Amino acid sequence: MKVESSHSLKQSHFSTAKLELKETGFSVLNNIYSPEEVERIIAVIAAADSDKATFRKSEDLFAIRQFLKEIPTVESLVFNEKLKRLLTEVFGENVFVVKSIYFDKPEKSNWYVAYHQDLTISVDKKVEMEGFGPWTVKQQQFAVQPPLAILERNFTIRIHLDDTDNDNGALKVIPKSHLKGIYRPETIDWEVEKEVICEVKKGGVMLMKPLTLHSSSRTTNGQKRRVIHIEFSDVDLPKGLQWSERLN
Repeated sequence: MKVESSHSLKQSHFSTAKLELKETGFSVLNNIYSPEEVERIIAVIAAADSDKATFRKSEDLFAIRQFLKEIPTVESLVFNEKLKRLLTEVFGENVFVVKSIYFDKPEKSNWYVAYHQDLTISVDKKVEMEGFGPWTVKQQQFAVQPPLAILERNFTIRIHLDDTDNDNGALKVIPKSHLKGIYRPETIDWEVEKEVICEVKKGGVMLMKPLTLHSSSRTTNGQKRRVIHIEFSDVDLPKGLQWSERLN
């Protein structure tokens, strides 16, 4: 099953997106960025110094971790008036960025991502704290699985810089899986669950809850799939622990 949204940007459509996110764990809104805005974002990324440790390059993937920190000039382009309105109307005034990554899935990529939930958050240091764990560290970046209550409050916005469909790695999701707590992929009952392919137009966004089971396929049509992945929260962490990429 495929889902493709052509929502215009009326308040009713933001309300629909808010309801879809709550009930199914995801929603798609197109026309958040004009073609000209997308090209300006791409140009700023292309001009960035890619020799830093947070830039990951391979034949199948180009990624920038801590994206908004590494390329601060892109922030005003990403947070245009439409995205800021979406954030305010769907999520309220108190949300802030907690993580940002840029992914470029090149035309010849055979990169496949199996079904999973996004169960970790990025924090400033490792602190032994009840309910937090296990811990990992990559490139001096600490990540930890927090209590379920925090994950349930968080959400992700994926900004698409290319038309994205099943042939170039559109996300596949399992609706309502975010309502089932920690859901191990090996326990998915395909007699009960269904898979939805989330097609997004260039300049559109996908909203998703981190507990929504999601995956993506290999690229088969020779088309790029560039995505800015930004995670948000409205939860302050317990004393002694901070979001490592917090941006108000």
